[in-house]
Amino acid sequence: MAKDPGIGKKVVATITGVRGHCDAGHQVGETFEISCHNPGGLCGFFYHDIFPSLSTFQFGGNMPWWEGDTIELQCPDSHNLVSVKLERSGRNA
Repeated sequence: MAKDPGIGKKVVATITGVRGHCDAGHQVGETFEISCHNPGGLCGFFYHDIFPSLSTFQFGGNMPWWEGDTIELQCPDSHNLVSVKLERSGRNA
């Protein structure tokens, strides 16, 4: 596994919803740190899908539809939809 160099903002992920059955076993309320170097146990399909948003978010960027230091993202499996909230802190990872 790659060593996380601790650059950028600290990002904490919280699973906020599971509709259907998540084959990776994610459950509502699960919380973990995540970064561009650390998938934090997130399913590979989900991590791959959110990586562009995560990298922008971790390094302080924003998209026009993001407000503040929290964003909501969803799994690419629309039949077994998992939702995650990412929160970044003002300090470096």
